[in-house]
Amino acid sequence: MRATGLRNWLLAAVILTGAAANAQTPAEPAAPPAHPAQPAMPRLPPDTTTHQTLDLPGRTLHFSATAGAIRLSDDKNAPRADIAFIAYQLDGVEARDRKVTFVLNGGPGFASGWLQVGAVGPWRIPMEGGPSASPAPLPNAETWLDFTDLVFIDPADTGFSQVLTTNDDARKRLFSVDGDIAYLAEVIRLWLDRSNRGVSPKYLLGESYGGFRGPRLARELASVQGVGVSGLLLVSPALDFGGRSFVFDPFYYAVRLPSMTAAARAARGPVTRAQLADVEHYATTDFLLDATKGERDAAAIERRGKAVADFIGLDPALVARYHGWINNDIFLRALDRDAGRVSSAYDATITSVDPWPLATVTPYPDPVLEGFKAPVSSAMVAIYTTQLNWRPDHAYRLESPTAFRQWDWGHGMMPDPQAVGFMRSALALDPHLHVLIAHGLFDLVTPYFATQLLLDQIPSAGVGERIRLVTYAGGHMFYTRDASRIAFRDDAQALFTAE
Repeated sequence: MRATGLRNWLLAAVILTGAAANAQTPAEPAAPPAHPAQPAMPRLPPDTTTHQTLDLPGRTLHFSATAGAIRLSDDKNAPRADIAFIAYQLDGVEARDRKVTFVLNGGPGFASGWLQVGAVGPWRIPMEGGPSASPAPLPNAETWLDFTDLVFIDPADTGFSQVLTTNDDARKRLFSVDGDIAYLAEVIRLWLDRSNRGVSPKYLLGESYGGFRGPRLARELASVQGVGVSGLLLVSPALDFGGRSFVFDPFYYAVRLPSMTAAARAARGPVTRAQLADVEHYATTDFLLDATKGERDAAAIERRGKAVADFIGLDPALVARYHGWINNDIFLRALDRDAGRVSSAYDATITSVDPWPLATVTPYPDPVLEGFKAPVSSAMVAIYTTQLNWRPDHAYRLESPTAFRQWDWGHGMMPDPQAVGFMRSALALDPHLHVLIAHGLFDLVTPYFATQLLLDQIPSAGVGERIRLVTYAGGHMFYTRDASRIAFRDDAQALFTAE
């Protein structure tokens, strides 16, 4: 799930190797294996399908739920990975007409549990109260199962997915921008083939880095796997990782000013995007003009400091000390400093007690990301064991430290990946493709205004009018708020039901 902190974690597995010796002649000393022998990963259970009934306000849903894994092999039929999935399919609907949506979270290195029990799955948990909050899954009145089947995919080394190959190059490719897209597209095509859903309308739902995956997956599916995608739904996406300079990057600050302002104004009451028109205008005009004047223009520095302080509600002396360059670390520590609390980069209106109140800068557990990990993980295990009857022998991993540590972001002349070009190409090639992008107003990890500036560069004729950006109260996981989750479902359903 992340952007500037978007890179995640854990460990994979290996297969035993051996050597044969000739009993008639003295054996040559055996060369050491390329990889030390390690215990083989336990085999995942066979796919299991159960039939479920979900009683919701005003309706009852009957559906099948399949938990299982798709084995990926190389061209020599050696196993690369087992990719775990959960598929929910409504009963009594003709597969030809029934839409199916493939769901991915981000990181890279997060399982799809966040969107499953937070937003769109048949069951969800109230995401509030911290790590000890109840993880007991409840029927989700806002599930999308009414209008689309749902297939939740856990990338390599997340959830119950397992890396099986011991080949260094193969392992590295699993944890790379391009390799990730290639094998996930293969998984989707294999699921469609296995489930006889090749003719169903297909959609992609991705959050954060999963939103980055969406446009690239659409192109990979069409060009390599022969699968067309009807719609993209991108939640808090990180669409462009390039263009950053730590020497001079005014856009880092410009795109965060509206979200910082929204968080500051939220302390006084509800905030909508329409109420942020003044700061959006300033961020793309006078702020950038004064930024280009450099650090030798005292008048520009003074103007910038005063304006930024007025918008984001921090002590003018503090803002002036930094010449109006207020980054996430400064803002999140200063916003509720008087109460001894720190804010979340994922939702700046959510705070927790500062464990190091006298420190100028120090790491602290993010109130949102760290606060929700335990209940989301426990809820997913409960769904697997009590609802789906699928019980692998190893632990469920909401996040993968291996992916976080080893992710290959690219090399050479253009190492910073982006997804906007892939989205523009997909829209240009398919006049029926539509894109819905959803952001929380208080998100400082992937701020909504960064996406807006990227979309403003896309020509409207034939392409841009099929992209819709919507914002809701909340942060990176805005769906944790009931009103925002309901509004998001309504906006998504409109995309699915549009002609």
